[in-house]
Amino acid sequence: MLNVKTTLIAGLLASALALSPVTAATPDNILVVAQNIDDIVTIDPASAYEFSSGEYVANTYDTLVRYDATDTTVLAPALATEWTIDADTKTVTFTLREGVKFHSGNPLRAEDVVGSWTRVVALDKAPSFILTQLGWTADNIAEMVTAEGNTVTVRYEGDFAPSFVLNVLAARPASVVDMQTVMANEVDGDMGHAWMNKNSAGTGPFSLATYRPADILSLDANPDYYQGRPSMDRVIIQHNPEGATQRLQLEAGDIDMAKDLEPDQIAGLEGVDGVRIETYPQAAVHWVSFNQKTDSLTDPAVWEAARYLVDYQGMANGMLKGQMKVHQAFWPDGFPGALTDTPFSYDPEKAKQILKDAGVETPINVTMDVISAPTFVEMAQALQASFAEGGINLEIIAGTGAQVITKYRARTHEAMLLYWGPDFMDPHSNAKAFAYNKDNSDDKYASTTTWRNAWMPPAEMNAKTMAALGEQDADKRLGMYLELQKETQAEAPYVIMFQAIKQVAMRDNIKGYVNGATSDYVFYRLVEKE
Repeated sequence: MLNVKTTLIAGLLASALALSPVTAATPDNILVVAQNIDDIVTIDPASAYEFSSGEYVANTYDTLVRYDATDTTVLAPALATEWTIDADTKTVTFTLREGVKFHSGNPLRAEDVVGSWTRVVALDKAPSFILTQLGWTADNIAEMVTAEGNTVTVRYEGDFAPSFVLNVLAARPASVVDMQTVMANEVDGDMGHAWMNKNSAGTGPFSLATYRPADILSLDANPDYYQGRPSMDRVIIQHNPEGATQRLQLEAGDIDMAKDLEPDQIAGLEGVDGVRIETYPQAAVHWVSFNQKTDSLTDPAVWEAARYLVDYQGMANGMLKGQMKVHQAFWPDGFPGALTDTPFSYDPEKAKQILKDAGVETPINVTMDVISAPTFVEMAQALQASFAEGGINLEIIAGTGAQVITKYRARTHEAMLLYWGPDFMDPHSNAKAFAYNKDNSDDKYASTTTWRNAWMPPAEMNAKTMAALGEQDADKRLGMYLELQKETQAEAPYVIMFQAIKQVAMRDNIKGYVNGATSDYVFYRLVEKE
């Protein structure tokens, strides 16, 4: 039998879904968010590799160590209370927290940790490389990660700094899942993957209540969460890609938070009673890339010319004001090792001369895929106009986030306007994505911009990327990443343009919302309504 509270929440949710837009004021115990979530391809933490799915995983699952909502800059204990590191034997031993339960009520066991990571490696989905870079394979994972009582021992291969290993184990695919429940729902050897795309099996502050792609994602509070039950009984994230509609809903009090407003919509809310704007620096960099499977885009002169066909300052000071700043390197400003030089500016005459000197015939006609969402389409249109001045004609192909990203992963695009955030808080995360490609073969899928654009970096760049990964001297290591960023600025088939700034509009009674630098650090568990 449903209790009164459950019945009330279900009724409120049904009412919210029945109206478009929502017309009832939000309840005190429910947070209603309007957001574009059509980028989600999967919500299984073993495969979730999109920004919106990252937010979901962060609020429903835990890792052994993590950057928590109380301080997203400090690596803190989570499901593990303590750990010891032996750099000589390349091992880390974790002691698990006592009394933690999964959403099912099953107790957390060391075997769940081993099973969760084994599952990621065995499924071999997009983010699995984050764990396998520790030297783990389907054949050796049983020896590399072992459980004994309440401890988990991790072994790794490679001359890594211990901080790198801990950062890897704080990343999304290292989330611990309820292996008893997951494997009970296995179908045809999928290790519960299909079931996990409709259900949650974590220890996190929320559990999944409802998920319908490009429609709704709602979460219920976990009353047994080890850091305390969230104040909000439910978080409802409504898919709404239209900033104008989000603004109207927020002003009417029909939603608590609008997360996809354009600069003019943000400006229009300034001074509105009951609404405030919060700003959060982000780690995502935005860029245009050129697929090296397209013959007309393989000449490095095209890449070089394109860097002078972006009106960086015009866009940042105009249509992107308050949401982007000019940044032209793969590691975001604000993190150690970031290159902040901006050597490129809008100069179509220079671009045309570069192409002429290289003997490249113009015009070059190329399709460019872009997510059909606020800001992205406007950015694409601005690039279309400025590129045309240099003899590069862009035909814009807009699609949902899932459509665009799926196409990108299949390497079937020509040019791509997209963004990239670190998979974990270490410069190797982006260096491997932008400056390294082990094997460019079509059947050697890699979750990197290099492979997805069919670009094989020079052997020297590949070697430098791996050398930086293994460098034990912290200062020298950061210097190596600075050099890699300079080299990719000069030699890679992409134009890095901006670093994101997130502006979130919310009702002024919302307190405690945490929006870290990446989607993995978006937290709802501390939210309260005053």
